[in-house]
Amino acid sequence: MDVVVVESPAKAKTINKYLGSGYTVLASFGHVRDLPAKDGSVRPDEDFAMSWSVDTASNKRLNDIATAMKSADTLILATDPDREGEAISWHVLEVLNKKKAIKDKPVRRVVFNAITKKAVTEAMANPRDIDTPLVDAYLARRALDYLVGFTLSPVLWRKLPGARSAGRVQSVALRLVCDREGEIERFKPEEYWQIAAHLKTEGGQDFVARLTGFDGKRITKMDIADGDHAGTIKAMLESAAFTVDSLEAKPQKRNPAPPFTTSTLQQAASAKLGFAPARTMQVAQRLYEGIDVGGETVGLITYMRTDGVQMAPEAITASRDAIGKEFGAKYVPDQPRHYSTKAKNAQEAHEAIRPTDFMRTPASVRGSLDGDQLKLYDLIWKRGIASQMASAELERTTVEIVAEDGGKRATLRATGSVVKFDGFLAAYTEHRDDMKTDSDDEDDSNRLPEMRTGEKPSREKIEATQHFTEPPPRYSEASLIKKMEELGIGRPSTYSATLTTLRDREYVKLDGKKLIPEAKGRLVTAFLQDFFERYVEYDFTASLEEKLDEISAGRLNWKDVLRDFWKEFSAHVEETKELRITDVLDALNEQLEPLVFPAREDGSDPRICPKCGTGNLSLKLGKYGSFVGCSNYPECNFTRQLGEEGPTGDEAALADGPKVLGTDPYTGDEITLRSGRFGPYVQRGDGKEAKRTSVPKGWKVEDIDHEKALALVNLPRDVGQHPESGKMISAGLGRYGPFVLHDGTYANLESIEDVFSIGLNRAVTVLAEKVAKGPGRGRSAPAALKELGEFPEIGGPITVRDGRYGPYVNHGKINATLPKNTEPMSVTLEDAVKLLTEKAEKSGKKLGGGKAKKPAAKKASTKKASTKKTATKKKAPAKAKAAASGENG
Repeated sequence: MDVVVVESPAKAKTINKYLGSGYTVLASFGHVRDLPAKDGSVRPDEDFAMSWSVDTASNKRLNDIATAMKSADTLILATDPDREGEAISWHVLEVLNKKKAIKDKPVRRVVFNAITKKAVTEAMANPRDIDTPLVDAYLARRALDYLVGFTLSPVLWRKLPGARSAGRVQSVALRLVCDREGEIERFKPEEYWQIAAHLKTEGGQDFVARLTGFDGKRITKMDIADGDHAGTIKAMLESAAFTVDSLEAKPQKRNPAPPFTTSTLQQAASAKLGFAPARTMQVAQRLYEGIDVGGETVGLITYMRTDGVQMAPEAITASRDAIGKEFGAKYVPDQPRHYSTKAKNAQEAHEAIRPTDFMRTPASVRGSLDGDQLKLYDLIWKRGIASQMASAELERTTVEIVAEDGGKRATLRATGSVVKFDGFLAAYTEHRDDMKTDSDDEDDSNRLPEMRTGEKPSREKIEATQHFTEPPPRYSEASLIKKMEELGIGRPSTYSATLTTLRDREYVKLDGKKLIPEAKGRLVTAFLQDFFERYVEYDFTASLEEKLDEISAGRLNWKDVLRDFWKEFSAHVEETKELRITDVLDALNEQLEPLVFPAREDGSDPRICPKCGTGNLSLKLGKYGSFVGCSNYPECNFTRQLGEEGPTGDEAALADGPKVLGTDPYTGDEITLRSGRFGPYVQRGDGKEAKRTSVPKGWKVEDIDHEKALALVNLPRDVGQHPESGKMISAGLGRYGPFVLHDGTYANLESIEDVFSIGLNRAVTVLAEKVAKGPGRGRSAPAALKELGEFPEIGGPITVRDGRYGPYVNHGKINATLPKNTEPMSVTLEDAVKLLTEKAEKSGKKLGGGKAKKPAAKKASTKKASTKKTATKKKAPAKAKAAASGENG
């Protein structure tokens, strides 16, 4: 028997079917070891020695593999065919060697780009050793990421409170988003006009021609800069006679784009399906690992983390056969198409993402796939098959027209095109960026009517339209990945994770599909650009990626690369320790001027405090992050959240001090409306004993009058005595929203208005409904969003649910919250098992019910002796550490 180690249970299940009873296929569940998130995990002073830790769940899986090896003949490492997969195999082997589970048994590494019986069988027949240079490249990458993150992040914490972390690739990706925002802020729109003539042929057919020249001068997009100039031309054309000067019909070819890479798949799925990159990769992973199609589990696509655009020869042949069958012989080009990677720093050679069987059309697997899986498979199949189809043939027509009036002359052009043969367009059309043409001219898909040279079309109307240039668009997740790929920053396996990190750190936010940098993210970027410029340069990051690729090719020593990097980087970090906070703030004020000092509507100096009129505004660093404050503090307490414009309306009045709304008729204390760091609030009285209540969300500051303020500061209010207990029921506004309270029992209300209007009868009913649901159960358990299947070996259904605090997976009495930004419907059985196992271990609960067993206590008779021995032994490691420290010191 041979033991085969793969990464996921889904893959293990599929491969086990292919290999049969002579093999035991076990899953590692991804990486089994990682660098602990603490200082000292990578030690430059010890020639970059690295300490690895194994979590509880991974240790159990490794023990299972070690146990299986006792009766095995060979260990076969069959993890994914990339750098990360090679590293997982290396980690598994390292741990098993430490456990002495291998001994003299042979170890083989196999890789397959697709999970099909043919691919797996061929891979098993052609094993190799672990690729040491590929592992070295992984080690260098992990060490670099660790050293940058754990060296730079503490600098941020000290000099820029509120900043959470920096990273080698993460910070450069963030800079791209922030630089684009800066471009948008600095952008000044320019006016331009376009002129079009709506004409009619002698045969009575309408068409449109656009101005290209006037008075002997060629007219380009920005040449007509104002309405007066446009009006002059329009007036001339409205009295001019038009003549067709020339006609040209030119054949044109449009070639298909190559099959998908990780980056182009994410871009196309975003544009055509609305999928976020993380969602695309989750669905693609499932298609790769295997789907039950007609009773057989088979991988539908090749490996989905790749920047290669080539297909295997046998796949090209299969695609040409499928084209002939599905579309006809004329759609099969004379010669196969071959593509080459143009991305900077393209990774190890892998195939493009393609179907494992081109004869397996989307229609044929429709019943085996869920909605998202079918959409993505359809996209991959169409792009893959289109890449080997004949070119589309078009005819592009250009008509040049002359307009003359009293010695004035203008030229206009009308263009159109018609598809003569659709070619690959019969299978796949994409957004324009992916279309390859042999002309750089603007394409116009409108077909022009028949015309002849010398014909005199009649004028219907002349249209002059005003336009303004627009700033560059904000990045979407897909377009940011495209830019990163162009610059050679990051790799296919890291794109999606990098974007997730930026969102989790609250450095960027998604507004629809657009990435907008948060104020915190812009501060971090500005700080790094000012004081660590080299390490957020695009070229520097790309050159480091090139060195990592040189390591993986065996042409560079990984520790030499680390030594060169660390020598300069550590010296630079030491220099920043001398930085004063005032130096940092001065630099950030200049770097982020549009953000810190937004222009005011009245044109006044945005750096002067609007409250006291004499102080200068500047960035300030507080315990919870950065804000804008006045230099006259504490005499002037004006503050503004970074990224917010100056206050307007009643909020502007609050900037000048509290707004008096009246007095409390019961206490005589003054009631005021104020503005604080966390928003507007009402206050009764002064000093530490003053009663303060925030203005509820949804209430406008300008609508807060004496009556509303009085109601807010007198919360909670008494509703009435409960008819059964005689105890008072109150209504108020708490941390979790509006509520009613009776004898320690809280019940939520639907809106803040209910707090002021709810009567005794309704309050009693709401409380009774809460009590009927039982203690600790404010509502019934939510219905399952998705059923994932039975828990392996243990049994019992696993479901995805949406709870009060977000989506989670459930098995029996164990609930595990989904990681932030995870799509609930994309969670797989494998994901759920991992989350539930980790939750069970942390909580001490046993999967399937009950509590986990605790180690048996030692007998009382041996307790003293054991304690004494333990105490003696505990001192030895400490002395050993001190000795080692002295020797290495």
